[in-house]
Amino acid sequence: MAKTVKRVHNFYSGPAALPLSILQQAQAELLDFNGTGMSIMEISHRSKDYEAVHNRAIELLKELLGIPAGYDVLFLQGGASLQFAMVPMNFLAPGKKAGYVMTGTWAEKAYAQAEKLGEVFIAASAKEGNYRRIPSPGELNYGPDTAYLHITSNNTIFGTQWQSFPETGAVPLIADMSSDILSKPFDVSKFALIYAGAQKNLGPAGVTVVIIRHDLLDRANKKVPTMLRYETYAKDNSLYNTPPTFNIYMVSLMLAWVKEQGGLAALHRRNQEKAALVYDAIDASNGFYVGHAQPDVRSLMNITFRLANEDLEKKFLDAAKQAGFVGLAGHRSVGGCRASAYNAVPYESCLALRELMFTFQKENW
Repeated sequence: MAKTVKRVHNFYSGPAALPLSILQQAQAELLDFNGTGMSIMEISHRSKDYEAVHNRAIELLKELLGIPAGYDVLFLQGGASLQFAMVPMNFLAPGKKAGYVMTGTWAEKAYAQAEKLGEVFIAASAKEGNYRRIPSPGELNYGPDTAYLHITSNNTIFGTQWQSFPETGAVPLIADMSSDILSKPFDVSKFALIYAGAQKNLGPAGVTVVIIRHDLLDRANKKVPTMLRYETYAKDNSLYNTPPTFNIYMVSLMLAWVKEQGGLAALHRRNQEKAALVYDAIDASNGFYVGHAQPDVRSLMNITFRLANEDLEKKFLDAAKQAGFVGLAGHRSVGGCRASAYNAVPYESCLALRELMFTFQKENW
């Protein structure tokens, strides 16, 4: 008799929802991958069986994002938090200054790490107003000699998202895309470096994807320790040491799933439809629910809102838990509520959340 699988409405911000079909495929292949008689977790990273998985993940990412020639795709560890330090270690040269656009907590953390390693400045900030907006292109203040300009494409805690990216000319544009990569099409060629922790849209926690342009790689600091140099990973196809093989395998499955869904354009339409369900519930509530982000920069990935007071928020979160929802509490630093509707979160979960919000409002207005 087949076992019934219990699945909740998962709105965790990361680690986050994965498609059930991907979990089932990994389960089916767990003991015997590709007829090897071994789990993918037991196979040498030097073997042909693993290298095929590794290279397939790179090929799929290049295909889905339309990554042009002249870029390398790397697999690292340490999450975005390690990238906060690796970026300035490699690219913030003496006598240069790096610009950071402050749009939330993770931008602040990236800035704080860079500040330990060289000269940095705030190119623009949305902190006044508690990060409800994204600075306009006209607000960005940096010179042609800037080492690089760093942005955070989507802000998980405050629920804001860049709707278009700045044109920076000869100044390298670097982005933390941990929470919205693969959620919509964009022009990779605008960026010198993109990094993204996997645990939101790419797969499970434990691997970080880096997309880096060759000319930036060529100018990297050669005196950085081996494992903190992007060149180390680029030269050996991210196989200098043992990579997180199971996590990269899961990324490969996720990328194949994205392709099966119709690619980034199709997922973007679906993400817009999913987010609209929840934002419409907020906007139609006559102030019962109050969204944090300004409407023109609302994130499709992280929908943030408050209720009238903390007691009512607790009551709402308790009701959601009883109804089979998880992950709706806001970040511990700001409180409130947050629904993270990443690619793998089903439309049905967002619809169910909308209905819960309407019902709760009716019963508690």
